[in-house]
Amino acid sequence: MRLPLIRHIAEFIKNNDKDFIEETLDVLEHLTEFEGLSDNELDSLGEIISNLYGALEVEKFVEEGLSQKHALNEFMKRVQKSIDQ
Repeated sequence: MRLPLIRHIAEFIKNNDKDFIEETLDVLEHLTEFEGLSDNELDSLGEIISNLYGALEVEKFVEEGLSQKHALNEFMKRVQKSIDQ
């Protein structure tokens, strides 16, 4: 996950609507089911998908009242905690 990319996507959600991201995720997840993809292509899709989901999580924190900066920090703490376990 790349925090600058998640921040950029979160800004898109703020200026538009999270429905765009959710629909994009549906398409990307559907693409991962195509058997003709290489491992590298699957890895790339997976990275994009994880960043999009990360931005949705950040947006959820913002909706709960956190500033974007604090929402990003809180999200990264959760990610780091899950890695450490």
